[in-house]
Amino acid sequence: MVDDLTSGDDLDIEQEEDEEPYVEFDISVSPSDPSLELLAQQVERGDIIIPFYQRKYVWKIEQASRLIESFLMGLPVPQVFLYVNDEDQLEVIDGQQRIRSVAYFFEGLFGEEDNRGKRQIFKLKGLSERSEYNGKTFKELSPKDQRKLRNSTLRAINIKQLKPSLRNDSVFHIFERLNTGGTQLKPQEIRNAVYRGKIVDKIRDLNENEQWQRILGLKRPDKNQKDVELVLRLFSLFETWEDYEKPMLEFLNRSMNEHREFDSPRAKRFIERFPEAVAVVDEALTKPFRPRGVLNAAVMEAVMITVLEHPEIEADELSERYDTLIEDGDFMRHTTGGTTDTLVLKSRLDSAKAILTDAEI
Repeated sequence: MVDDLTSGDDLDIEQEEDEEPYVEFDISVSPSDPSLELLAQQVERGDIIIPFYQRKYVWKIEQASRLIESFLMGLPVPQVFLYVNDEDQLEVIDGQQRIRSVAYFFEGLFGEEDNRGKRQIFKLKGLSERSEYNGKTFKELSPKDQRKLRNSTLRAINIKQLKPSLRNDSVFHIFERLNTGGTQLKPQEIRNAVYRGKIVDKIRDLNENEQWQRILGLKRPDKNQKDVELVLRLFSLFETWEDYEKPMLEFLNRSMNEHREFDSPRAKRFIERFPEAVAVVDEALTKPFRPRGVLNAAVMEAVMITVLEHPEIEADELSERYDTLIEDGDFMRHTTGGTTDTLVLKSRLDSAKAILTDAEI
């Protein structure tokens, strides 16, 4: 039984080397200068979508007020990046705080509802004492200033993927490179935003398994969803690892995109097998998958995939054979450095299967 859970919510995983994906896309990039009034209307209609990964509006009213003042004074404001999706909606890649601040000011209410269901009146605050705009709502501005604000523009860079038409891989890399929010998104957070579907909730549900969290040494799910990514990695390799091709990042992207509904026969088998395999590992091993002190994803993946694919493996058998696997020189050579290389991964899985099941390689 795994013990000594970490008190935090940050999963410490041994660093892996993954090949940098080669990205080649046919993408159109076009600038536009929508008026602030149009932007606010597009947000209200749902023509502009704020990705769900940033559920909370984090700016303080003073920050939003200075933005509004910048428009009123004619000062430059950084551009925003929008992705044109298949429904011709605009998904905000970078700039959601600016866009929401504008929409809130026109609406007259700042931020989201509090615990009592109430919202703050949006009066400009924190400006210079000499500013004529201090303490005013949009409706309290002069008609001239209201017109100026409505007609002010915000430069937007609109990005649309033209090819390949059946995948939106480019969105992942655009998010990865252009998102400049206060907290940089991690790969799984970007995937959840880009490849929306039932798979997001299903994998999260599997990840919350108490025994799985105990195996990882966590008291609660990892704040950057590194544990969720490990579940996705297991699903992506389950019954298909012999067809794996590097790099791992692109392999996981394709898997999540192709299984958005998570209703294929393989997905259903994985949903059934995952808690069973986790229970076997939790019973058999104490603080597993840590040959060098911290969690090694390559070791975890090899053992878990073998147990997932071989329901005949019982806890006592795993307990007896795990040390043999960890002491195997060929296996351990494939758990450091370029662990996501195609041949390295397949060799590692072959070794785990042979030792944990007494099978022939």
